Amino acid sequence: MKKNLFLSIIVLLVAHASLAQLSRFIVTFKHKGATTFTLANPSAFLSQRAIDRRTRYGIAIDSTDMPVPVAYINQVKSITGVTFLNASRWLNAITVDTTDPGAYAAITALPFVQSISSIAARMPNTGVGKWNNVNVIPVSTSNRETGTAADYFDYGTASYNEIHLQKGEFLHNIGLRGQGMQISILDAGFFNYTTLDAMDSIVANGQVLSTWDFVNKEASVVEDHSHGMQCLSTIAANIPGQFIGKAPKASFHLFKTEDVASEYPIEEFNWVCGAERADSSGTDILTSSVAYNTFDNAALNHTYADMDGNTTIVTRGADLAARKGIMVFNSVGNDGNGSWHYLLAPSDGDSVVAVGAVNSAGAVWPGSSYGPSSDGRIKPDIASVGWIALIQGTGNFVGTGTGTSFACPNMAGLATCLWQGFPEVNNMRIVRALKEAGSIAATPNDRIGYGIPDMKLAFGTLLTQYATSTASLNSCTVTLSWNSKDVGAMKYEIQRKAPGDADYIKIGEVTPLAGTTLANRSYQFTNNLANVGAGNLSYRIRQVIDTAAASFTAVLIDTADVTLTTACTTTATNDPNANENKIWISPNPAQNETSLVIRSENAVPKLSVRIYDMSGRLVAELHRSISSGQTTITLPVNPMAKGKYVVNVYDKATLIGSADLLKL
Repeated sequence: MKKNLFLSIIVLLVAHASLAQLSRFIVTFKHKGATTFTLANPSAFLSQRAIDRRTRYGIAIDSTDMPVPVAYINQVKSITGVTFLNASRWLNAITVDTTDPGAYAAITALPFVQSISSIAARMPNTGVGKWNNVNVIPVSTSNRETGTAADYFDYGTASYNEIHLQKGEFLHNIGLRGQGMQISILDAGFFNYTTLDAMDSIVANGQVLSTWDFVNKEASVVEDHSHGMQCLSTIAANIPGQFIGKAPKASFHLFKTEDVASEYPIEEFNWVCGAERADSSGTDILTSSVAYNTFDNAALNHTYADMDGNTTIVTRGADLAARKGIMVFNSVGNDGNGSWHYLLAPSDGDSVVAVGAVNSAGAVWPGSSYGPSSDGRIKPDIASVGWIALIQGTGNFVGTGTGTSFACPNMAGLATCLWQGFPEVNNMRIVRALKEAGSIAATPNDRIGYGIPDMKLAFGTLLTQYATSTASLNSCTVTLSWNSKDVGAMKYEIQRKAPGDADYIKIGEVTPLAGTTLANRSYQFTNNLANVGAGNLSYRIRQVIDTAAASFTAVLIDTADVTLTTACTTTATNDPNANENKIWISPNPAQNETSLVIRSENAVPKLSVRIYDMSGRLVAELHRSISSGQTTITLPVNPMAKGKYVVNVYDKATLIGSADLLKL
């Protein structure tokens, strides 16, 4: 009895000491033994979209997904003098407010409570916050010119310069603008986002799916700080000729987790709660431009040693969000010129993409925080425009602001569009593609990590991984089949290296099916092996993803090989009964004249014939309208130089046959 009394006195003394300065606490539970949920029925606590994400990427549903037992929460709430604040399923903990030492002792005495720790002082009554408003400088008239006519969006000069630094307009131009993707933003408030021009499209189109204020426990976030609204504008803006966001067609969850009136670790707990709601709602991307190191009570401060990816509440929560399949971005911090100097939590997380700031010319902002993490990992991971970045002003004008706060959502928006194009790969594969496409990927540093990602390069890397091809040999005809993603403006070049060839030679082109939005498609190309000797033949497919002369870009998406056991001295191009491609050339080889014979089951009103030399140059093109049955077309071979040619036949944009021609 005396021992129990002694322990009770100690608890009360500790409670008095804690409550003298701090009145908000985190209560951590030992387990979830009293839960009424089961892992066999995840739809009771996760949205179908969240479940689908786990299924798609092979992520197990586990106990961290289950809510904190309601029975535990209710028992704590029933204690006189206790106000319940928020609950975290990932941490298996809740936050409460109390100034009653007896209530503190009563919570500690509950058998399922593991610990109770001070986390913040009582919320101030004043609305005056510690956060400074961003100095938003209105853009000048000269920055409101129209953008490049070839682009899908009319960006305006300043907006184009931002996105062009990372070739992000390429993604928009192939239909990747955020459609079908969900982004959660954790911040300090989204002041008047419903009435400002930059966000009028997402409001009108119902693209804001949910909102929640974890500080005041209410749905409204429009009367709070403007910082989150400005971050949102970098992604969602749609003011043609002036300001276009990086993923304006995405949908959004807007969560206020930051208390601008004070700075305490309870905001880290709120952040984790926001990430959990983002997860359970089915979000794809989480972007946060709040970060933590020091607090109003110095006893709660973090040290640089804590920036190790495992220590702070917020970093543990951010890494867990990534484990759930969410791509997590956080600003690295604005302490590059300060005494702290280094990154802030949660950007130290090993699965968190820490974003540094540059301007639209690629120069590093001096205020961007330095890496590495305290355990020596490369941080920041990458960088984007945050120095003189376009943002929405509270006075309903477009201006510029500076900070890693804006670099982070700029990068997150572009990553959203990239992931939209490759939903079959998981979050960390997209992150790796961004790093691999960084401007200094080979020599990362502690200022911008792997550098400024080139989104076209990242797209090409993922496309190469995705595309597949096979080659089959039937008599003296090779059929090359492949699967890739494209839009109608792209094209495919087929290259072959035959026995005796020193290098690959272009033997034909395939025009994709019509379409302006990236889609998965399959194609075939046939190659007749006229006069090809025995041995190994290697084919490779070069996909031209940008055909414009000024920005021409092509990637080799796959290779396929076949082995020819005997030389093809006579070929199907001379034998109409053996040709499976329904076309043949006769005579072949030809000296002065020859004919292309086409056998078609249906009429082809827009047939085109293209003749290429071995360098891939188009030397002749014919257009005809043919009826069903057999049609003969004279080929203009007389003026052609001696050598080998490829004849491709198209029905509109679809290749229906190909044959080699030898001009003597």
